[in-house]
Amino acid sequence: MRVLVYSDVHGNLPAFEAMLRRVGNCDLYISLGDLVNYGPWSNECVELALSLSPSILLMGNHEEAFIRGDYKGAKLVEQFFNMTYPNFRYLNEIHDFKMSARLGNYQFIHTIEGRYIYPDTNIELLDNFFIGHSHYQFSYENNDFRLNNVGSVGQNRQDLNTICYGIYDLDKNKVKLESLYYDASFLIHELRIRGYPIDCINYYSSKL
Repeated sequence: MRVLVYSDVHGNLPAFEAMLRRVGNCDLYISLGDLVNYGPWSNECVELALSLSPSILLMGNHEEAFIRGDYKGAKLVEQFFNMTYPNFRYLNEIHDFKMSARLGNYQFIHTIEGRYIYPDTNIELLDNFFIGHSHYQFSYENNDFRLNNVGSVGQNRQDLNTICYGIYDLDKNKVKLESLYYDASFLIHELRIRGYPIDCINYYSSKL
């Protein structure tokens, strides 16, 4: 059973579509959350994720913000939210996203304890995990458990031109973290066309 595990698309439809073209058909698609916000295609990304079958769609902190109707946090992220939320059409659908799921030896969740987890984060694992949230792809073991952070599809904070995701072979219990290059300049061009604040455009441009 071949499972695509992806996270943090963040409204970046071209990156989402590029990943799906590269991966091809899978037996299951798992989104670890944050399909929405930042990029200009939140509606289209949720619609595409819903169209993949069979799928498990999990809740991220940005889906939670959309459900609340506000984002409490950094001013820059509020600017993105104010651009993406007013025209969002899939509130009923994201209400149904799950908080976590279990498949094989792994728990799938947006993140652990609401934390941004990196390779040097001090955390004692009590289970095997697939997570996202920190937009940083890595895998490590501690306490005889493994953590796989699949990284971000749509907003890689190290290099916006790199799409990250994971492939889980359930039958062999094997995990492969993968990435691919695409040209993210189209995304920034679209932000300009749609009148995003200059701080938002500069943020993305700094990641190229």
